[in-house]
Amino acid sequence: MASWHGALACLVLAACGAAERAAGPDLQMILADRPAERLSDYGLFIDAGAETPADGVLAYDLINPLFSDYAEKDRYVFTGGEPAEVNGSEVLELPTGSVLVKHFSYPETGKLETRILIRKADGWRAYPYVWNAAGTEATYAPIGAKLTVETEDPDGVPLTLAYAVPNQNQCKTCHQIGDEIAPIGPKPHNLNHDGPYGRNQLSHWMEAGLLARGDRVFDAVPAIERGEGDARTRGRAYLDINCAHCHRAGGSASNSGLWLEWTEDDPVKLGVGKHPTAAGRGSGQLRHVVVAGAPDASILMHRMVSTEAGVAMPELGRTQVDAEGLEHVHAWIATLETPPQ
Repeated sequence: MASWHGALACLVLAACGAAERAAGPDLQMILADRPAERLSDYGLFIDAGAETPADGVLAYDLINPLFSDYAEKDRYVFTGGEPAEVNGSEVLELPTGSVLVKHFSYPETGKLETRILIRKADGWRAYPYVWNAAGTEATYAPIGAKLTVETEDPDGVPLTLAYAVPNQNQCKTCHQIGDEIAPIGPKPHNLNHDGPYGRNQLSHWMEAGLLARGDRVFDAVPAIERGEGDARTRGRAYLDINCAHCHRAGGSASNSGLWLEWTEDDPVKLGVGKHPTAAGRGSGQLRHVVVAGAPDASILMHRMVSTEAGVAMPELGRTQVDAEGLEHVHAWIATLETPPQ
């Protein structure tokens, strides 16, 4: 009889635990002043491996992902129960209580880290989490982490990566707009395609209550991996997702005067014929950021092909050269003509 009661108690506790996990995101924890010690404490996922989102949490992706040493990324969004608003071509205006989740993984290792952005009452906060070896929990890691990853590049060449989980200050470097932290990826032109659920993401978000409804015509960048667009638009789309979060008004590299957003149309701000203002030794003794029709004479290409600290761009998030990205930017510069004086 005792064993029967014990078994029943275990079943009841298990059922309660499952119900608690399935209850959905914990807004009190999300909006707390301090970050949760464990990723699971937020209630964003219903499984230990954080692969099955809770109710109200949607998987999403970007038309072109940012290059991060070939890491695979899985993204999720929760809007706190209220819809986001369109903010022109900028990142969607996500309400207080919103969470953006990004898992980083490799086929050989599984998940290494998860970065989350939370919209608190006073603005966005960025928190890094590092996964245990079993892939069953990720723990808050404000100082980041240094990891060694054995993997392969797209051509099957073995790679040993010195993988760096950013600390909280480094998170601010990429996510800085003015004096605030802000998301990077979820702009309408990066979301306007068929996403993980096989439907147009913006339409899906509206139907799911994550995005305010409205009759709008949205722009979209070309999908580089699918060969969409031409040499000019593919190069610009690559720079937009990989560089423009820093190289824009209010970004951490705004003092360079090089602004690389998809919507930028000023040739000088795009670097054409522009002398560097803050490149230092990163200029490679070249004279202009972008030389129209001459990729190999352009500082932009010199910095993209480098892996040397203080020269390589982007400064964070890569130790390898993105050969495909170089090809697209090289082709874009080759199409340019010198602007009239």
